[in-house]
Amino acid sequence: MMIHEITELVGPHKRRKRLGRGESSGLGKTSGRGSKGAGSRSGNSYRASYEGGQIPFARRIPKRGFSNAAFRRLYHVVNLKALEARCDNGAVVDLDALVRLGLVRDTSRPLKVLGEGDLTKALKVTAERFSASAKAKIEAAGGSVTVVERQKWTRHGQKNQARDKDRKAPRSSAAEGAKD
Repeated sequence: MMIHEITELVGPHKRRKRLGRGESSGLGKTSGRGSKGAGSRSGNSYRASYEGGQIPFARRIPKRGFSNAAFRRLYHVVNLKALEARCDNGAVVDLDALVRLGLVRDTSRPLKVLGEGDLTKALKVTAERFSASAKAKIEAAGGSVTVVERQKWTRHGQKNQARDKDRKAPRSSAAEGAKD
């Protein structure tokens, strides 16, 4: 007899414990809760990581080093074979169009296009990242590739960008002549 045959005979549901139905049931008197302490009282609940007052596992382990996991960049990924199947020739493909087509869930993440599959349609694809093979296949099919530059995060938003733009502007020759 195999385990899958046993479960068929038993059925999908396990019978519930009938607590407090006499000593001979094995779950009478204290109903499986033990005799004293918070666990024996009604209304008791504690978090899953609680260890009864001893130093928790997360505090017992030494913490060293640094992890870049919090800074990773997540992308919506689309392959060329999906674009070939869902898009018409000459279509403009960007994040909003892919949401409408159902290839991407939402616009919360940037888009990355990968080169799996062949492309025969000339598409105008706009995304933040392209694999080298995807870019080559799109251009070989007569389409165009537009890379959207990611906005760099600044603490004060647009104010700093305007100031930085002024700082990076090249000096005019008149200003340099007056300085000398």
